[in-house]
Amino acid sequence: MSRTRFFLAFSALALAALACNALTSSAPTQNASTDSLPRTEDDVPRIDVDAAKEALDSGAAILVDVRSKAAYAESHIPGALSIPLDVFEINVNDSNLDKAQWIITYCT
Repeated sequence: MSRTRFFLAFSALALAALACNALTSSAPTQNASTDSLPRTEDDVPRIDVDAAKEALDSGAAILVDVRSKAAYAESHIPGALSIPLDVFEINVNDSNLDKAQWIITYCT
């Protein structure tokens, strides 16, 4: 995929993520509990496309696609992990994600 097409695809998906109930948080500690998670959509921190790309490129962040497995299989941002939202919300602290990294989720 050309660099321009990748950037356009990444931008479109990232912009769509801003409209979703996507979870973005600073790196939690290993002892984080679900009590520290946002309770409402308004409590969910947001990130713009440029900041997300910078964090991903620097290795400071992990990108998680929280759409269904079928939607992920059809199309996704290269390098994004697939963890459907219903699984992610229930098992976020039990996941194998590196909690030392910033976890950025997106959906469309």
